[in-house]
Amino acid sequence: MRIGIIGCGIAGQAAAIALARDGHDVTVFERFAEAKPVGAGLLIQPSGQLAMERLGILDQVKQWGAPVKRLCGRTTGGRTIMDLRYAKFDKQAQGLGLHRTVLFQALQEGLAASGAKLVLGFDVAKIKDVNAPRLIARDGRAEGPFDLAVNCAGTHDTLRKALNVRMDDPIYPWGCLWTILPDPTGAFQEELRQVCESTQIMIGILPVGRVPGATFDGNHVALFWSLLHKQYGAQRNMGIDALRSRILHYWPEAKPIIERLHDINQFTLATYRDVRMKTWRDGRVIVIGDAAHGTSPQLGQGANLALIDAITLASALRRHRDAESALMAYEKMRRPHLRYYQWASRRITPMFQSNGRMQGWLRDIFFGPMAKTPGIARIMRNTLAGVRKSPFGVWKMPD
Repeated sequence: MRIGIIGCGIAGQAAAIALARDGHDVTVFERFAEAKPVGAGLLIQPSGQLAMERLGILDQVKQWGAPVKRLCGRTTGGRTIMDLRYAKFDKQAQGLGLHRTVLFQALQEGLAASGAKLVLGFDVAKIKDVNAPRLIARDGRAEGPFDLAVNCAGTHDTLRKALNVRMDDPIYPWGCLWTILPDPTGAFQEELRQVCESTQIMIGILPVGRVPGATFDGNHVALFWSLLHKQYGAQRNMGIDALRSRILHYWPEAKPIIERLHDINQFTLATYRDVRMKTWRDGRVIVIGDAAHGTSPQLGQGANLALIDAITLASALRRHRDAESALMAYEKMRRPHLRYYQWASRRITPMFQSNGRMQGWLRDIFFGPMAKTPGIARIMRNTLAGVRKSPFGVWKMPD
């Protein structure tokens, strides 16, 4: 097939690699003049690592990343609210913390080797004729028709709204300030740690390994500070000294990391949407990745689900000769897995980022004991690892 892919992010590049290797004529359209990673730290779960293995980039990425063997969280008062270890799910399983640039570069190299074409500076404004898709740029240029168009334009994509699909994509009122900092003492390795006070204060540190181009050659961490969007301006005006003091007030042990903060501009604001689509396809247009099912990052599944989408789409096209049957098969394969993580994210997010004190109170009381209750703990570990498709069903990668 002749396939046009919109967006050169994780989903777009992964889809291009998988589809081009299967012999399809693939072109990726990126709106920027240069394709660059957006964001900071990523946690790749065992499910996402399996997808990277299928794409042939796992070994390369592991050379840069940091193993994450445990997720632990506590209140500012010291009460444990989360303690999940991958080893209890699978003795060899672990998360993989990465700087986003590492995954992006590995995908770029895979894209170049796959034979897929990349067109930069092509900002797709609309998709004309979903049954024989043509991509129309804002400057009037047109490409197509394609046998299939794959929309991978990310969480804040606007093209999905023009499809004949019932959908909603409200922006979360809460976001995060992110930055990457050296971990010279190695005190924050092998664990994703969070400190919370009610639902309005959340600080996290995620090991991400080595960072390409960094002056410090050792391991780094991603530091995140939760805040309401409307508080962003006031937070900037307070300056870095005030923010550093607040973080240390709640988490004194983080001083070796926090003392590396010197400028408020070291932080980037990350915003999220809760994307809900009744179906992910319209004619011969399919939406995958965050453009199709973006959620908050509480479960650490965004990149994993995008990688799996790409592998599954390629599998569906191998199994079916016509596009319509393949897209129907893709949705059938992906729906249980994606719907479960969308549902779980909506339930969990308010317990960590909201104005609801009751949710924080319930989290502090019940999450710790739940993580130690055999049946429930197994579901929680499977959910973290990215391999649940329902509270009682386990997802598997398509052949």
